Amino acid sequence: MAILKSKEIRGMGKAEKESKLKELKLELIKSRAKSSQGTSSKSREIKKTIARLLTIK
Repeated sequence: MAILKSKEIRGMGKAEKESKLKELKLELIKSRAKSSQGTSSKSREIKKTIARLLTIK
């Protein structure tokens, strides 16, 4: 999953934002299952992108 910038998020429609949010949450769950020993940089980036989506929403 590519990291979404604020400009890209603002250009999305409401339905697209919702689907992207669900997709990111699912990816975060998978990432957590893989690295049970600690947070990976991928998990951190996914969390930041989710926060960005929710803030703009």
